[in-house]
Amino acid sequence: MAPAYAHAAAAAGYPLGFIFVILARSELFTENTLEPIISLLHRRDARTLGLVLRLWGLLLLGNLLGAAVVAWVLGRTRAIPASLAPHLARIAERATAGTFGEVFYQAIFAGWLIALLAWLLASTRSTGAQLALIWLTTAPIAAFEFRHSIVGSVEAFYRVATGASLLGEMVMGFILPAVLGNAVGGVFLVALLNYGQVAAERPRR
Repeated sequence: MAPAYAHAAAAAGYPLGFIFVILARSELFTENTLEPIISLLHRRDARTLGLVLRLWGLLLLGNLLGAAVVAWVLGRTRAIPASLAPHLARIAERATAGTFGEVFYQAIFAGWLIALLAWLLASTRSTGAQLALIWLTTAPIAAFEFRHSIVGSVEAFYRVATGASLLGEMVMGFILPAVLGNAVGGVFLVALLNYGQVAAERPRR
């Protein structure tokens, strides 16, 4: 398959993981940059801030542990044919490439799209509409090579599992800037804008 068609096919299939996670009512760290932040902006107290940070910490830890397990299975067991290993290595290297600043910048847009998805999903209970919204907001992440901290961490941990990179290199060079960028994209480009639309309607004390 020509590279252009391969990239398009990968982008079209990229939303499948999000479909499984979201329809199964699992939780992604990047989904929780919308509603918790709106609650924090509404209450503006230390208790709510502590709850948001606790939620983020638990979700991020759980998501990264799950990503590490998947990466270890792919890289250190016979779950996939050995003939696919070179292809996975190239995909993982490309998906985690970039400087700290580049990864952070690309992750902002992925965080924006996922938080936007959480916002849009609240508008419908139709499974068909939810599938369409998931596809429309997550396929561009792969198409434009934005960086998603949780999906990308599978590829980062895969490089560690196969000995292609060191853990510290992947954590500091990819996972950390991707997490920060996703949080910025979700919080500032969606939660704050969403809150700004209704802030004027808050009753004054």
